Amino acid sequence: MDLDRVIRDVAVRLPMASTAAEACQWTVATLSRYAPATISVLLQVHDRLRCVAATGSWQVYATVPPKAGIVGRVYASGTGATVARVADDPDYLPVRPDVTAEICVPVVDPAGRPIGVLDLQWCEPVELGPWREAAERIATRLGARIVALGGPPAETRGEKMLRHAAALTAAPTEWDLMTAAIRAARDVSTLSAAVLVLPGADGPRLGAPPRVPGELEARVRAELVEAGPGPLGRMMSRAHRFGAGYTLGEAGHPPTEDHQPLARAGVRTLITVPVGPPDTGGVLLVADERLLQPDPTTVNLIELLAGQAWTCLDRLRTLAQLRERASSDPLTGLRHTGPFGERIATATPGRTALLAIDVDGFKSVNDTYGHQAGDRLLIGLARTLEAALRQGDELYRVGGDEFVAVLEVSRPDEAVRIAERLAQAARGTGRTISVGVALPRPGESPEATLRRADNALYAVKRRGRDGVQLAAA
Repeated sequence: MDLDRVIRDVAVRLPMASTAAEACQWTVATLSRYAPATISVLLQVHDRLRCVAATGSWQVYATVPPKAGIVGRVYASGTGATVARVADDPDYLPVRPDVTAEICVPVVDPAGRPIGVLDLQWCEPVELGPWREAAERIATRLGARIVALGGPPAETRGEKMLRHAAALTAAPTEWDLMTAAIRAARDVSTLSAAVLVLPGADGPRLGAPPRVPGELEARVRAELVEAGPGPLGRMMSRAHRFGAGYTLGEAGHPPTEDHQPLARAGVRTLITVPVGPPDTGGVLLVADERLLQPDPTTVNLIELLAGQAWTCLDRLRTLAQLRERASSDPLTGLRHTGPFGERIATATPGRTALLAIDVDGFKSVNDTYGHQAGDRLLIGLARTLEAALRQGDELYRVGGDEFVAVLEVSRPDEAVRIAERLAQAARGTGRTISVGVALPRPGESPEATLRRADNALYAVKRRGRDGVQLAAA
């Protein structure tokens, strides 16, 4: 194989590419005419490697997390890899069953910084050394062309929205949620500052700032605090009465009186979006010092983010109220039936697992050694089961020797593994438990889900106790 010819053919096509994606696709297509290999180019997009072009495989990995696989290892280190036997490399990501060898080299910018990788996987004997050299030369040319075209493709707005929605949903506290909402509003709008105004006991108040607010954001917050609750309340009322608004980016048109504090802070571009319902909600202000005209699609996306942020904020507050109202079982310190009923009322079909737990042979302990011994057993077992659960899982005492664990899981087998961990922990105390596991079906009441978990528990009892049973889906 004349590898110089391969390199020349790629080099000839690259200047004709008008986008980074096109440059990658032409590189892969040209290489595939010469190399009987599975070929792909992955470029960094946000915090992952994204497959931009590929050929020779029934399925490819669309995105790869940082440092995952040989491709992630090469990208992170900036050093190419020649793997003569992929079966011996623990990082290999399988794309087809007959692959035997892999060459992966970084795609670098003119300064030598990795912006992606070029990957070739072989299914037949090949002299890897010359192909490694050719791949490196091609990757260097490809990297230079990608940079000349503006760099790797950016995230789409849809991808940004999904990423930020996940961050909002995962926020554990109100402060984390507000920080995530501000970060999302800046990123999606491309404006430099965002501030949440929320109702408070003494009138409108500013939401918690991020740890390091930007210069404009700091000035906006200072001016709004100085202005007091009057202008804040009017901005909130305006947004909830008339809906989202944005500036037109036209010079010579003064702001309304309510917006004067923002103008004094240096704001020349503003998006205002209502957050939550009119009676209890607030307003999201997204601003910039530049004179711009936000397009309606951007405003619509900010409205979607505001809706998601309010839903997550309402959920956090509801959970906090539940915790405050929850009274604990005086013996074990666990939550009991009252808060348990409120908790399972929010169960999500296919995601919230209920584990019905019963202590095997508990009655014989009470009958033989007395109720004080039984109480000591329950206290010790409650501590053991709590310690075996994950952070965020909840354990309730719902009867004499009956407990229920509530878990948020991604798959039923995850709930079963946790139940088995609880059973193993109980054995360490010298006792055994029987556990029934059930996940809510769509439209099923929480009580019906718990009955199915109980039925699965009794199936364990009938088999001889000390085990775990998953209820039928």
